[in-house]
Parts: sequence; C-alpha cells; structure tokens
Amino acid sequence: MPQKKNKLLGLFFPIFLELLFTMLTGVVDTLMLSSEGDQAVGAVGTANSYISIFLILFSVISSGMMAVMTQYIGAKRPGVAQKALKLGLAFNLAVGLVISSVLFLFARPILLALGIADGLLAPATIYLQTVGLFCICNAMAPIYGSYLRAFGHTSSMLAGTVLANVVNVALNALFLFGLHWGVFGVALATGISRLVNLIWVWGAARRRIQRVEDPNAPPSREIFGKIIRVGLPAAMETSLYHLAITIVMSLLNRMDTTGVQATARAYAVQISNFSFCVGCALAQANAIMVGWQIGAGEFKECDRQTKKNAVIGIGIGVATAGVFAVFSREILTLFTKDPEMIRLVSLLLIVDIFLEVGRVSNLVFGIALKTSGDATYPMIVAVTFAFLCAAGGTWLFGVKLGWLVVGAYVAMALDECVRALFMFLRWKSGKWQEKSLLK
Repeated sequence: MPQKKNKLLGLFFPIFLELLFTMLTGVVDTLMLSSEGDQAVGAVGTANSYISIFLILFSVISSGMMAVMTQYIGAKRPGVAQKALKLGLAFNLAVGLVISSVLFLFARPILLALGIADGLLAPATIYLQTVGLFCICNAMAPIYGSYLRAFGHTSSMLAGTVLANVVNVALNALFLFGLHWGVFGVALATGISRLVNLIWVWGAARRRIQRVEDPNAPPSREIFGKIIRVGLPAAMETSLYHLAITIVMSLLNRMDTTGVQATARAYAVQISNFSFCVGCALAQANAIMVGWQIGAGEFKECDRQTKKNAVIGIGIGVATAGVFAVFSREILTLFTKDPEMIRLVSLLLIVDIFLEVGRVSNLVFGIALKTSGDATYPMIVAVTFAFLCAAGGTWLFGVKLGWLVVGAYVAMALDECVRALFMFLRWKSGKWQEKSLLK
C-alpha cells in the first residue's frame, strides 16, 4: 500500500516547501520588477489577476483527477489512474491551446473590456500576450503534478518547482538588468520557467511510475465523468470565492481615498501566507492518504487520521499566527515606517489567529471531502458563506459599523470559522463514505 511507504510527514514537507517556493518567487519577481517602476509592477499584477481566472479552468481536471487516481491506487488498480492521466492530458491540451490563442490574439481587447487604466494598458498587453503563449504549460503541468502526487512522489514536484524558480530568477536578472527587456523580459522568463517545470514533471512521471494496464478498467467516459463530478464543483467554488473576495476588495478601496485600508490588508495577507502554506500542505498530504484509504476500504482509519491532522494543523496554524502577532511590530518595520500602518496591521494579525483556526479546519476537512467524492457540499457551503459572511460581513462590520479593514478581517475570520464548522459536521456525519468514486 502507498500509505505505508509514504507517511504523512514524507508527503507534507515536499508539498509545503513547494508552496513556499512558489509564494517566494512572486515576492522576488515583484522586487526585481520594481526596478522598472510602479507602472510595470501594476501592469504585471493586473495581468496576472486576469490570467488566474483562466487558470481555474485547468484545475477542473487536475483536482478531479487527484480524487479518482488516489482511490483507484488505494484499491490496487494503478492502471485506472494511468488511464485517467491520458484523459486529463487530452482535455487540458485542447483547452490550453484555445486559451493560449485567445490571450495572444485578444490580449488588448480583453484588457480594454475589463477597464484597465490607460497607463497600464501597453505593458499589461505585452505581458498577457507573452505569458499567454505559455498557458499550455499551465494546462499540462498540473495534470502530471496530480499524477505524481497521487502515487506519493511529492518530492519530484518540489524538485521541479525549485528548478523552475531558479531558472525564473536567473532569466529575470538577464532579461531585466542585462538586456533591459523590461516587462517583456519578465514575461518571457516566467514562460520559459513554466516550460522547464513541465519538462521536469513529464520526465519524472515517466521515470518514477511504471506503466501498467488494467483490462477491467472502466470506460473512458465513466472515468471522465468521475473526474468532472469532483473537479467541476471544486473549480466553481474557487471562482465564486474569488468573486466574493473581489467584492471585499472593492469595499476596502471605498473606505478611504489613500488606500491605507487595502494596503494594510495586503501586508497582513503577505505575512499570514506562511501560515496558509502550512495548513494547505497538511491538507493536501492528508487528502492523498484519504484517497488511498478510501480505495482500500479503510474508512475508520481515514476518519481518525483526518480528525487528528485537523487538530495538528490548527495547533501549528495558531502557533505560527501567534508568533507573527507577538512580533508584528518588528516584522512590519522591514516593510514600512508608518506608525498607523504598523498599528493597523498588528491588529489584523491578532484577528488572523482566529482566522487560522477556521482556515486550517476548512482546508483539511474540505479537501478530504472532495477527495472522497463529496465535492458538491463543500462548494455550496463555501459559496454561501463567502458572500454572506466575508462580503456581507465586510459591509456590516467594515462600512456600517465603521471598523474599516479590521471589520473586513473579522468578517473573513467569521467566514472561515463558520464554514469550518459545517465541514466538520459533514465529515463527522460519515456521509462522505457513501460518495466513493469506486462505486
């Protein structure tokens, strides 16, 4: 059994480091690009926010594949997992080609339709066109990533991410400071690094996983239906949650004319992202084991392990957030000297302690439910309370009661905690045991 060879920590640490390197790369990119001026940073940030909307389409297949693959691997039928890989590659290849073509050919009209500022239009168009050409890499890499993780090879994903990040930073330095290609250089470096990552994970999949055939594998249509059954609700949850956060940001931007409230949230999010990486990595590692155990019919062990990991995750999340809250002033002086900004962000980091309790629980139980095949319930709960608590609460606490950004953070903490309660109750009910994708 895979889970006997790969204990939780063996899965967790590579996933955590992979997420951490990905997060740090964005910070390094911004610092290097800042040499080109604020407009360049703004243009790339705006373009990336729109690209991320398209990338959600790719996650429909990759997230659904993880559930299907891990359950069949747990049932000792790896041939079905490999058949799912072929289906995922074919689908995402077609979608990736379409999106790459659209972004390259219609980058400027898309940005104009979305109302981008005039000063950002030209550099954002260059960035969107160039990165858009490499969107095919964003389509294919997550498929191989899900495949490797489903078999427990999380270290291969980490190696690919580290290699791609090193290439990205090196090319950024060459294109920005050596050749002076500006935004185009950053976009090209990003695209090439994604291509390098795709080549790496493709090679790792061929090296690490032996190909086998399953003569009794379900028909392709049935396997694809199971992938969509999990992946589509997960993708809808992500996209609608982003819409709710967009409303939150819109309300924050209206709270003052100087942007202090939105900036305070941005600082707090950057600092708390470390806690998020820990919780997300633990949840993903747990989900791999959940799939294996459901496939093997080990429901009691699956239930015990998930509850235990949720408690561990909450402890780590609260401890990490608590350290950031205690040393908030010392940390913030690295970013700003404004005493009001330091005061505001320090308050947000205190609220973040409570937010982490809900967020880690949400991640562990929510991703476990999706991996079990019970994906519709988490989507309904997430969308309902994202709009009701996060967006609605920001209006109530932040605007109506005048708590401003602190009110917005309270609302987001409330959203996470309420959703976490519903996720826990669903898991405790045991209904997820009836959703197995092997039936």
